[in-house]
Amino acid sequence: MSDPIPAKQTPEATRLLIGDFAFKFAEIRRESEQAIAQLDAVQIRRSLDGDVNSVAVIMKHVGGNLRSRFTSFLTEDGEKPWRDREAEFVDDFPAGEAGRDAALADWRDGWRVLESTLASLCEADLATDLATDLATDLATKPVLIRGVPHTVSRALARSLAHMAYHQGQITLIARMIVGRERWNTISIPRGATAQRHAEMGFDPNSRP
Repeated sequence: MSDPIPAKQTPEATRLLIGDFAFKFAEIRRESEQAIAQLDAVQIRRSLDGDVNSVAVIMKHVGGNLRSRFTSFLTEDGEKPWRDREAEFVDDFPAGEAGRDAALADWRDGWRVLESTLASLCEADLATDLATDLATDLATKPVLIRGVPHTVSRALARSLAHMAYHQGQITLIARMIVGRERWNTISIPRGATAQRHAEMGFDPNSRP
């Protein structure tokens, strides 16, 4: 059985797609930074067992990954020759607050490149995404990552999943280091689901 023919991609649908990606990336960044803000200059560099990456190292990796993937997004492979991925997992930050500031700078630089690229995308950049079957025409797709062709939307989805993965790491590590008594919950606190629903005016028992 052949795959269904995709619907025509209109400019409005394209703008909505790009906007949805930008919204979710921004949400991941914001919630990650809410966890990061709860760590001091020592805590941000602490490894849970001496092997697990610290939050600062994860931030360094995220910054390097985003800079590599989204610099010249449509014209160059996302794995840049100038990227040193292995170095991203080495804590070579200076001591004290300067080290925390350096980790934040790496993190912010990566997000700045991503956000600039998302803002620059237009309908034409996604025009071929739904036009042909990926299995038969993938080689014509515009984005390369380590030589593998991707549609724009697939490359964005790949990065979104990657950032969500690291958001989970950052939040869990920060929560364990800060401790239960001092931790400011980022999601709905345990036991407060009904209260949050009430604040939203949402009744899960109602039916449309």
